[in-house]
Amino acid sequence: MALFICYEKCSTCKKAQKFLDDNNISYELRAIKEQNPTADELKQWHKISGLPLKRFFNTSGQLYRGMELSKKLPEMTEDEQFEILASDGMLVKRPLFIDGDTVLVGFKEAEWTEKLK
Repeated sequence: MALFICYEKCSTCKKAQKFLDDNNISYELRAIKEQNPTADELKQWHKISGLPLKRFFNTSGQLYRGMELSKKLPEMTEDEQFEILASDGMLVKRPLFIDGDTVLVGFKEAEWTEKLK
């Protein structure tokens, strides 16, 4: 079954969840704040997605800005970046939708429509 990882207070996550429900796409819901992705999960999803690792960071989040990660990430190894992502779900771009070889990061309705229909 597909995995939908979101933050319940996030309006974008709510839109993505409505999209999934409206299109009868079944999923297992996982709250990112309570059960953030592990470094191993993130590595696997990153590999499948083909996206740059930076896309997995919530660059507009307070925690990301507070930790000044925009300055630190270029100096970090990939493994260090995965570890910091896994340290707090609020650092991870959301929502995440994972289903087999499909990994969607953030919600763009056109992209989700193309990949999921």
